[in-house]
Amino acid sequence: MPQSLFVGEPLFMEKKILLKRCGVIFVMFLFISLLFSFASPGCKGKKSEENQGKGKERPKEKILNVKVQPVEKKSLRPFIKTHGSLNAFDEVIVSSEIDGILKTVVVEEGSVVTKGMLLAAINESDYKLQVQQAKAVLKQAAATFQNASVDYRRKQSLAKEELLTNQQFDDASTKLSLAEADVERAKATLDMALDKTAKTSIHSPLSGVIKEKKISAGSYVKSATPLFTIIQIHPLKLFFTITEKEIGRIKQGQDVNFTVDSFTEQTFTGKVKTIYPNLEESTRTLKIDATVPNSDSILKPGLFANVILYTGDLKDVLLVPVVSIVYDDSKTKVFVVEKSVGVDNMVREREVVAGAQYGDLMEITDGIAEKEIVVTAGHQNLSEGVKVHVDR
Repeated sequence: MPQSLFVGEPLFMEKKILLKRCGVIFVMFLFISLLFSFASPGCKGKKSEENQGKGKERPKEKILNVKVQPVEKKSLRPFIKTHGSLNAFDEVIVSSEIDGILKTVVVEEGSVVTKGMLLAAINESDYKLQVQQAKAVLKQAAATFQNASVDYRRKQSLAKEELLTNQQFDDASTKLSLAEADVERAKATLDMALDKTAKTSIHSPLSGVIKEKKISAGSYVKSATPLFTIIQIHPLKLFFTITEKEIGRIKQGQDVNFTVDSFTEQTFTGKVKTIYPNLEESTRTLKIDATVPNSDSILKPGLFANVILYTGDLKDVLLVPVVSIVYDDSKTKVFVVEKSVGVDNMVREREVVAGAQYGDLMEITDGIAEKEIVVTAGHQNLSEGVKVHVDR
């Protein structure tokens, strides 16, 4: 028995050692697990804070490209610039007043004519015969009237002596009145015949130029048939329009300067003659016409004119390009480029008061100073304080 117990003791000791080792491993595992459980929240928190920090980083600010131009001061005369066209001062259509065959035509298109000048003639033979006939009728009527007058005076004397009845005297008085009326009628007929004969010669009603000839010699014309168109080219009329906001700056008698493409080096002048009483509803513009001297006939009706009307004396004005102005509802503004801290430029929104326009430039009467820099291109995304890069 004691031997058997001695034999099992090594086994028991091995099991005991194995259990101790397992216990140590288990304790170490628990300890490591606890360490990881405490360490993980800290790591997660740190990562979370890092992620939050990354989320709060500001995006890189965008810099916009713009083009600029400085505000200029110039001495200018206020003016209105517009376009117009030259027209004949007067235009008439000369028509025939009687029927007949055209015997002669003495002018052609482009012929210069003076008032009263013969233009054409209608065959007057028939009308001269009518004159002769009317003269004969008048002579006969005059003789009848003379006879009736003598008869009336004789019967008047007899009536005073009561040697004639009242009926006989009344008949003599009636014959005299009828004879007198026949004379007046014959005179009127003669006058009409003479007038028609005179109208066989067709004369110019004004001085000018033949614009159009509608007939030729030998043509048969009727009364009211158009024969010629005559235009008066000295002086000419210059028609142009102005906008409704410019109406207060123009008056009758004001000087007008203009150029035409045919003579680019020469400036022509005129004076405002007519300011029309109403605006064109479709365009909201007012029609003006000016009288333009044209004694040398250089200018022609129909020419296009570039018109300038000076409305005041020389004055100093601040000017910006028209393209730099931004209209926002009822506000007129520009973007001014200012140097900010660092190397970037910054724009400032500036409300201004616009004045007269001088071609591509606009007068600014308030809100800006000379030599300030305004944006002329790249307005689309601009606002107060935006940084910009100026294109050179």
